[in-house]
Amino acid sequence: MNERELVALERARIDESARGPVLFFFATALFWLLAGTVLALAASLKLHTPGFLAGHDWLTFGRVRPAHVNAVVYGWASLTGFAVIVWLMARLSWAEVRYPSLLVAAGILWNVGVVLGTVAILAGQGTSVEYLEYPIYVPPILVAGYALVAVWSIVIFRDRREKEVYVSQWYLLGAMFWLPWLYITANLLLFWFPVAGVVQGSVLWWFGHNVMGLWFSPLALATVYYLIPKVIGRPIYSYYLGIIGFWSLALFYVWLGAHHLVGGPFPAWLITAGIVGSLMMFIPVGATAINHHMTMIGHFGKLKYSPTLRFVVFGAMSYTAVSVQGSLEALRDVNLVTKFTHYTVGHSHLGMYAFYTMTMFGAMYYIVPRLTGWEWASARLIRWHFWSTAIGIAIYVALFTWGGWYQGVMLHQPDSQGKPVPFMQVVEYTRPYLIGRSVAGGLIAVGHLAFTVLFVLNLMRRGTRRAGPTLFHEEPAPVASQPELAASSV
Repeated sequence: MNERELVALERARIDESARGPVLFFFATALFWLLAGTVLALAASLKLHTPGFLAGHDWLTFGRVRPAHVNAVVYGWASLTGFAVIVWLMARLSWAEVRYPSLLVAAGILWNVGVVLGTVAILAGQGTSVEYLEYPIYVPPILVAGYALVAVWSIVIFRDRREKEVYVSQWYLLGAMFWLPWLYITANLLLFWFPVAGVVQGSVLWWFGHNVMGLWFSPLALATVYYLIPKVIGRPIYSYYLGIIGFWSLALFYVWLGAHHLVGGPFPAWLITAGIVGSLMMFIPVGATAINHHMTMIGHFGKLKYSPTLRFVVFGAMSYTAVSVQGSLEALRDVNLVTKFTHYTVGHSHLGMYAFYTMTMFGAMYYIVPRLTGWEWASARLIRWHFWSTAIGIAIYVALFTWGGWYQGVMLHQPDSQGKPVPFMQVVEYTRPYLIGRSVAGGLIAVGHLAFTVLFVLNLMRRGTRRAGPTLFHEEPAPVASQPELAASSV
């Protein structure tokens, strides 16, 4: 047996050891994605059709919308993050997963917390604090589940056989440290030992902004840094650019939440620090974008064939777009227009969906067949999944970016007669954009259904057995002959 065969056998053993917990995390995450999609569509329809489901207390907009947000943040997004942590840590450490039942127990605890919290929100027991709507008895359950994953991650990293620390591991370890710091601190200061007055607002935005930048973003970037080189069969362009991107993210992102407080009764230094931190984010974003682009040069043609590569590159490009948009949005003159408008909602979806969720889809297309030993059943369904979600989120972000900007202009500038624009006129102006949002949400839902069917068929090992990966199209012979692509392009 030659060296390549030995390496492949070792990887197969690692994947086999990770199968149970990783598939459990992915399966339950997909359940929450579907639940969040249903709740999102209901909330979207209510914005332009207020009478929809109006006779049901549990389904009022004030309950459905936060239930959707928390189901996606703590259900779909965090559970896929745990799956990626387990699989990547095992792969990069060259260590088999020990105590898989411990990880499954962590997943069960986390899902119990999400179930209790989501039902509580729909029952009217939410806290009304954005992103932290779960009642105070839920966070200890989530923290307990997270602690099991964190302890496991530290142990496997300590006992790794591969002593080199990869860029992906830097991001994973950072995310594992930042989440408990953010989540526990925010809950302590807002619910258990509540701070007074306007300080609550600064704590909320510190958590709300940083949970995206210091939990979800590092997980997605770790995935991008691993999968792009794997699929195209070449190393990352620059390890040092990767480290610059990581440490500058750690240094500057923690200040970003304060720029949402522009115009509020907060210390000027705090808001200014938030704005400066936002502008300094051009450093990590630029380093990361250059690194990914230079790695891909000469291999963009593979986007025609590889589902993993197409989803991951879409996510990586969206990271650059959402980061640049966020830095510009922090400027006072821009913030004055966009604050309290749909523009901010479009911006958040560009980050949470176009960047994070699309990257996680790419990760699942790569990881799941290596765990089940079975390729995806249908290239056509994969195409439906990609184009439905990509077009849907593009329409969503474009509508809310354009419509939200002019919504802000109408709210802040007088009409041609020098009078304030009536608020209801502004509401009527946004209605077509809200209808377009529901259409975009419907497209995204089609993609989610297609992916669910694919995932279930894969678990059931249904469909034609394939000798190689399931690609969008069959590759020309010279490209297909490249061994790394043939082994890794799904």
